[in-house]
Amino acid sequence: MPNVLSRFLRIELAPPRYLTLPTAGIDISASGVKLALLKEHVGGLKLHAYGEERLAPGAVTGGEITDRPAVLNALRALTKENRIQFANIAMPESRSYPFEASVPGRTISEWKTAVEGHLDEFVPLPPAEVAFDIAPVGLPGELMPVVGVGYARRVIEETLSLFDEVGIEVRSVESETFSVPRALLPHGDTETVLIIDIGRTTTKLVIVSRRIPRFATTLDIGGHALTLAVQKHFGVTEEEAKRVKAERGLVSGEANDEYIAAMLSTVSVIREEIVRRLEYWQTRSAGDGSHEPVTRAILVGGNGTIRGLSEYLETSLKIPVELGDVFANLASRDHWLPPLDYLESLAYAPAIGLALREYVP
Repeated sequence: MPNVLSRFLRIELAPPRYLTLPTAGIDISASGVKLALLKEHVGGLKLHAYGEERLAPGAVTGGEITDRPAVLNALRALTKENRIQFANIAMPESRSYPFEASVPGRTISEWKTAVEGHLDEFVPLPPAEVAFDIAPVGLPGELMPVVGVGYARRVIEETLSLFDEVGIEVRSVESETFSVPRALLPHGDTETVLIIDIGRTTTKLVIVSRRIPRFATTLDIGGHALTLAVQKHFGVTEEEAKRVKAERGLVSGEANDEYIAAMLSTVSVIREEIVRRLEYWQTRSAGDGSHEPVTRAILVGGNGTIRGLSEYLETSLKIPVELGDVFANLASRDHWLPPLDYLESLAYAPAIGLALREYVP
């Protein structure tokens, strides 16, 4: 099997363009396998192909592939249908070891060597079992501040073996905490924002500054918990509960009080966890000045589109909360209309961000 480090993320370098052999972004999550493929046009980048193969609950748990045959079948079907040969892929945040450090040196190679010498201080694994990469977040001086992310080599090798078995060449591997902001924030953006990615079984929180993740965590609760709350309240099937959740959301209405109470009993848990982590960051930024305060939050994910959710979170977070735009780095809408429905597109942030590696750092 190819060396893991040679295929791991090179955050600091813009990847080369493969114009004749385009690379797809492929995201494997608890809900399914998603794919995005971009293509250059006169007006800019456009979404050329996309797709999803759903996975049964339990096929991917806590970022770990627990039903390998199911994931293989989904991956094979999706890549065959879209004639994919090459892919950029993401590793889950929940299995990563993010860290920050200040290291000596003037080049990325020197900084990586310095980190490697103290790797056991950042990642609780034997250094020989870790693949990592870093990105500078300051100006060169006596010490360079960097952020990094490490993964157990075994975790990366397990994922790469899936693509090897399907016959897909993996061109890059990176943490999803890098791919999502690449899709949502325009190239060159300098803001510090909180990205809230609400999936089926988890909610991922990433604080990014200048499009580089500075904090990330995964909550073990997602949109499915809200579906279960609706199911319990109305005594309906899961599919019917999803429909009710989509139609009513968190918007108050006539004879809606009991339903809203059932929803809020679950969504308030997510809200409080987000508030706690945001307050920690904001307090830290005000205290030592080492971090810029978060100025807004961006909602994405398959369950980030619940009606009234952004307004509900905004009252507690005390910053603007808005739905994301995964096409922020693609061609202007004056030149094209995305083939993917806007609300549906919010679940494709990791895949689109991965596909963008060919064009946007």
